[in-house]
Amino acid sequence: MSARLSGKRAFVTAAGQGIGRAAAIAMAAEGAEVIATDRDAAKLEGLAALGIRTAALDVLEDAAVEAALAQAGPLDVLFNCAGVVHQNTALTCTEAEWDFAFALNVRSMWRTIRAVLPGMLARRSGSIINMASAASSIKGAPNRFVYGATKAAVIGLTRAVAADAVAAGVRCNCLAPGTVDTPSLHERIAANAAAAGGLEAARAAFVARQAMGRLARPEEMAALVVYLASDESAFMTGQALVIDGGWTL
Repeated sequence: MSARLSGKRAFVTAAGQGIGRAAAIAMAAEGAEVIATDRDAAKLEGLAALGIRTAALDVLEDAAVEAALAQAGPLDVLFNCAGVVHQNTALTCTEAEWDFAFALNVRSMWRTIRAVLPGMLARRSGSIINMASAASSIKGAPNRFVYGATKAAVIGLTRAVAADAVAAGVRCNCLAPGTVDTPSLHERIAANAAAAGGLEAARAAFVARQAMGRLARPEEMAALVVYLASDESAFMTGQALVIDGGWTL
């Protein structure tokens, strides 16, 4: 049986850890030529040994994004994974948090998509995959005000790109995960530890949100990325795929 992504070239942002790293590894294992990027180049260590090309990239730097994607060459898959999670409400969110969240979670996706879309349209083929969240227009989550707003915007962005590109054979979908066991989550657990009564209690609170009684593994998200990148999902576009352990039931 041939690899599901054989002959495809994929570009991944925030591939140094968590879902981005798992997705880069999974796509490479399925035969894709993968370019893995991260703002912190040190986090990309170990990927080259798996045959994955690596490069430092801050997706907030427009010129660097354009240069990196031009250097990558024609792409079949773009996985926009870079993002940030703020814990705030409409009353506690600061101007700086609002601006940074929208710049990283939404605007950076527009910039990468704008760089790769012309080539995909010209070749009449391509899959763009964005990182959204179940905490978005799908579900309101306490203390996730600006995060939920940005991820709702990602879903809207995804559908708009899909609608504009569908006739040219280019697809755009997004993942809407629940709570995933990643270094980003570990940071939020640590931030909540004092108020929750310790690290274990803070972690238990996150687990309790999941109807399945456990957190997701990054590899489970990566499997969905592989599906969206592959020709198996050729009839799917403009969708927000909820993979949340039953959180939105």
